[in-house]
Amino acid sequence: MDASRASLYREAIRASLLGLIVNVLLGVVKLVAGLVGNSYALISDAVNSIGDSLTSIVVTFALFIAQRPADQEHPYGHTRAEAIAASNVALVIIISAFYVGWGAIQRLNVVHEIPAAWTLWIAGINVFIKEGLYRYKVNVGKRTGSTAIIANAWDHRSDALCSLAVFAGLSVVRWGGPQFLWVDEGAALLVALFILWNGYQLFQKSASELMDVQANDQFVDQVRDVAARVEGVKEIETLWVRKSGLEYFADIHIEVDARLTVEEGHLIGHRVKDRIMEEFKSIRDVLVHLEPHPHIHTTKRTGDSV
Repeated sequence: MDASRASLYREAIRASLLGLIVNVLLGVVKLVAGLVGNSYALISDAVNSIGDSLTSIVVTFALFIAQRPADQEHPYGHTRAEAIAASNVALVIIISAFYVGWGAIQRLNVVHEIPAAWTLWIAGINVFIKEGLYRYKVNVGKRTGSTAIIANAWDHRSDALCSLAVFAGLSVVRWGGPQFLWVDEGAALLVALFILWNGYQLFQKSASELMDVQANDQFVDQVRDVAARVEGVKEIETLWVRKSGLEYFADIHIEVDARLTVEEGHLIGHRVKDRIMEEFKSIRDVLVHLEPHPHIHTTKRTGDSV
């Protein structure tokens, strides 16, 4: 792996490890605060943070696996490890959402003590920490092209909104009195919905990547422009670019002068591949297919003679 791609992985791993450390600390603090301060909403938020810790662990491990070079059993490399990990984590997040929601519903008619005033501080501080993590990780995700890191960033943004809901719920209970105890469980249900939405979005993105979805139009157009400027390329017939982890694989059909020899066409194909990989460090490999120019497709119908 060249230095530029290795640096992308290092940056993504650093961001994932930072998220892991912060989520573990926040999860423990909120869990203890929720149990001691009698706030199920805060306990629900703690479950969310602990789930995020699991996400960070799996994503970090997957990023290490994805860096492995291609081998005989995996000629395309191990880049899909990231998407596989993300899809499995998404299922765990969805299950945790149902667990938290069911717990909140069961507590709706249960009389319990009013949450302690200091639990408001825990929820409020968490909002600012999570929003800061979101801003940091979304920038890292965009620079590295990591779907998992960007999804993780939005997870932090949702966590910030969850904590804001918890803060609002605790405030109502503290100021409104015992008749508003149900608001604490209501905030917990809102948190559960946020967790469920996060899990759904993460699963959708990772599953889409595993299905070899075409890269975004802007990136594909940039690759096409670079290939079209290579001397000898008459036209770009087909260009497929699929994302795999932090990297991309491209398949391109170029048209070259039909009068060229095989060797001359082959050299143009190599120049196209080299130019693309030089311009786009995140592209791991390019498969170039040559077509004669002008190129006329002929379709043989069933029953036609040869």
